[in-house]
Amino acid sequence: MSVNVPVGIIAFATLVASTQAGLLAAPAISTHGISIGHTYAAPAIAAPAYAAPAYTTHAYAAPAILKTPVVKAAPSVDYVAYPKYQFNYGVQDGHTGDQKTQSEVRDGDVVKGQYSLVEADGTVRTVTYTADDHNGFNAVVTRSGHAAHPATPVAVASKVVAAPAYTTHAVAAPAYTTHAVATPAYTTHAVAAPVYTTHAVAAPTYTTHAVAAPAYAAPAIGIGDLVLNVIVAMGSHQLV
Repeated sequence: MSVNVPVGIIAFATLVASTQAGLLAAPAISTHGISIGHTYAAPAIAAPAYAAPAYTTHAYAAPAILKTPVVKAAPSVDYVAYPKYQFNYGVQDGHTGDQKTQSEVRDGDVVKGQYSLVEADGTVRTVTYTADDHNGFNAVVTRSGHAAHPATPVAVASKVVAAPAYTTHAVAAPAYTTHAVATPAYTTHAVAAPVYTTHAVAAPTYTTHAVAAPAYAAPAIGIGDLVLNVIVAMGSHQLV
């Protein structure tokens, strides 16, 4: 199928498309002396003016720097200072008879001392000792005086302790009081036998309703159904 388009219409469409694409200026077409061409001036677009932003300057105070207090260390203690001392003491107790003395001198690692005491027999035992890091501990024991022993032992009287006296108190047997309790009296009440009432109940009456048998109407067969039945019957006959 072919369509004949006039050449004038094709040329006019080409001209309109070129004008819309900006390739050609829109011509002014005059019809009967009336100009229908329109001239459009380009719109003037003013550039927007933007004001420069105002910045606010804040003054910040310099941070205060806290000075850490200087803690002075405690003076060191020399726990291994040079050892050097001297002491002596004595006891003279006339009441108990305790008599003893002691004296000691230390200079560095060298120790010298002496102590004495009165023994039970009246003699005096004296111990002289020395100690150093080379010879260790050394002691010399001496006794002085004469031992005195009693001729006869001192008799110690035995203290006789009397047996404690116990006092026995007679305790009377407790007296129990017996109370006579009367036998409780029970009262018997005569209760009459219950009376039962019998009610006569009538036998229920049943009503029988006659229900008519449903009547079924024979279906009406149209001409089309009749013809169809005949055709089916003939086909069945032929098959037989």
